[in-house]
This record gives sequence, C-alpha cells and structure tokens, in this order.
Amino acid sequence: MTPTPPPQPAGSALEEHDVLVGGRTLRVVRRPASGPGARRTPLLLCNGIGAATDVLDPLVAALPADLDVIRFDPPGIGASPSPRVPYHLTWLAHRLGQVLTKLDVYEADVLGFSWGGMLAQQLAISRRRRVRRLVLAATGPGALMIPASPRVLAVMTSPRRHQDPAYVDAVASRIYGGTLRDHPERAAEALGAGHRRGPMRGYYYQLMALSGWTSLPLLPMITADTLVIAGDDDPIVPRGNATLLHRGIRRSRVHRYPGGHLELLLNPQPFADTVDAFLRS
Repeated sequence: MTPTPPPQPAGSALEEHDVLVGGRTLRVVRRPASGPGARRTPLLLCNGIGAATDVLDPLVAALPADLDVIRFDPPGIGASPSPRVPYHLTWLAHRLGQVLTKLDVYEADVLGFSWGGMLAQQLAISRRRRVRRLVLAATGPGALMIPASPRVLAVMTSPRRHQDPAYVDAVASRIYGGTLRDHPERAAEALGAGHRRGPMRGYYYQLMALSGWTSLPLLPMITADTLVIAGDDDPIVPRGNATLLHRGIRRSRVHRYPGGHLELLLNPQPFADTVDAFLRS
C-alpha cells in the first residue's frame, strides 16, 4: 500500500532554513504566527526518533495559527545532512539553544515527543532560561526509565519501520498500542514510511545519543511549568514513566489519555487543544 502524504499545516507559509551550528547544518522549518492579537512565545517541537519534520505536519496544522511553531531535523534525519561522527544528547541540546539564538528567539515553549521528549528535558535542564514552559509527550527519563518489553525494544533498534510500510503494518499493534491495535495500517501513514530510503545513519546516531543519558537525578533542576502527557496503552513508554517525571519535576502536572504511543500523530486535535490551553494558562 502506498502511504498517503500527510496534510500540510494551515496558516502562514512555511519557512525553511539551513542553520549551521557546531559545524553541522540542521534543517529548521518554521511556521510564523499569523492573525491578530499579541505575539505569543514561540513553540519548539522536538520529534521522535527517526522522524523528519513533516511527520509533525498534522499536529502543527491542529495548533492555532497565532502560534509561531519551530521544528527541526536532527543530524542525518530528513533534510539535515548525515553527521560523520556520533553526538550526545547534551551536545544537541546546546546546539538547539544556538539555533534559537540564530532565529532571534530568546525564550521558547518546548514540546518533546518520545525521543524528542528526552531532548526537551535536557534543554530544560541545561538551558533553563530559554524554556518558558515544557510539554513532555509519550516519553521518559532515559536510561533509568521503566523499560519497554524486550520484544518492543528489539524492534526499536532498527529504522526499518520508517522505511518499509509492510513491516510497520506487521509490528505496529505490538509496539505502538492504542488505536493501532485495531488499525495497524495507519502507522505507515503517520510515520511517512516508504517516503524515506537510505542507510538511516542518523537513526543509529540518535540511539547512540542516549548512551548513558538519564534525566532522573536532574529532574528537580527543571524549573519550567511542565505538562506530562501519557497514554494508558503505550508499550514503548509504560505509564509509570509519567509518574517518575511528575515526581521529579516540581511544577508539573500529568494529563493521561486513552491510547498508545502515536495517538499524538493519529488524532492530533485533542492534543493540540490540550497543549494550547496549557501554554495559555
């Protein structure tokens, strides 16, 4: 089956920038705010592992047009060139701060999804003054999180589900849960599987970026108001991880939803409404 291309975000035309930081170029996609009203704090989106910026198109389209939304491709993913050597999550968080500076953004709200949720935590720890509010969706505290089952982790070691629609159909119900237990065919569309080929060196470097990384003892250093979003059927991030994050981050609250790991991409409007209400509160 040929996946359906994701919807394009409404509102202002997208801006694409190649931003050079730390000797590496990152593709940055920005949807400027539009419409009347006071200027809001820009929202930086940090995506899941192996996913290019266009995977977040449905969520961006669901967010209000008066919100300036910034996203990026990590090294070796999407339109960002493959790195020659691996990097660590702390390095990428530092470079993201530089990306914001080059975009003339001093302070941002940050939403991190899955792998991007760990990056968002690191950014909130090491660049506290740059993060006004933090949203952590379907994510955990890294190496010291409550782990997924070995069968799920075995699938996560390969980028194949981002490249092969038939393969992701076969594993979606097992690793993503929620809606995909009954409709696994929707996973290929949500992930853009089949649109990307190649060695996906960037995927393996994203895995290596997490080596030895955990936020667990450092969570009290996060001072931003934080919303933790967690599904009740997420095989990749078991629900107890939201409790770990909530207990560690003083100014946090938890929003639980019925569904699995990819619900944010499959049915983005309720999540966009929840995030927007939190950012406005």
